[in-house]
Amino acid sequence: MHGIEAADFLTVGLLVLLEAALSADNALVLAVLVLPLPREQQTKALRYGIIGAFAFRIIATLFAVHLIAWSWIKLIGGLYLLYLPWKHFRHHEGGGKPKAATSMFGLSPFWSTVIRVELTDVVFAIDSILVAVGMSRKIWVIITGGLLGILAMRVLIGQVLGLVRRYPAIVDGAYVIVAWVGVKLLIEYAHAMHWTTFEVPRAIAIGVVLVLFVLSAIYAVLKERKRPSPA
Repeated sequence: MHGIEAADFLTVGLLVLLEAALSADNALVLAVLVLPLPREQQTKALRYGIIGAFAFRIIATLFAVHLIAWSWIKLIGGLYLLYLPWKHFRHHEGGGKPKAATSMFGLSPFWSTVIRVELTDVVFAIDSILVAVGMSRKIWVIITGGLLGILAMRVLIGQVLGLVRRYPAIVDGAYVIVAWVGVKLLIEYAHAMHWTTFEVPRAIAIGVVLVLFVLSAIYAVLKERKRPSPA
């Protein structure tokens, strides 16, 4: 049970692939959170965020059996993710460019953003850990797969940030995806509380994200082409 077997490495690989496949919406949300920062601070905020994500993933894995009782985190996370697009579109001026980062708890905009990234990581990590526990009961397998999965997600975030910098209008579409993720978390919370038997299948959740992302990319490219060239 506690020995290292070849199947363990296969499980680690599957966990990394699973994390990468399910992290498309996570990456978009985290990219949106750091966008209000100056460009030179965006990568730095994600770097600090990944340290916290590693620490939480290890601690939470050790107490994975208790995470089922943390359904309330999905409620708070879902409401917060719905608040973000509402705030974005409330005084929307077009162009997709995010407003400047804001402060909270008396901290600087940079550290406030790092905290937002950390808290969002907590919400997203719970489901991943529970899935991992279902695939293996070995702590080192779960932690290794989870940490490598976090690295894979950070690579994906870098690609998303690059795309947004090239096509700023895609930010509007990204906020629509953020709203969808928030709705999905609220549905999952309602299901966990036995208020409804409806649950969004993972395949459909991923499919909706991909469709919204493609539509957002098309919209951003068309809008960029219509923009007058600088003299």
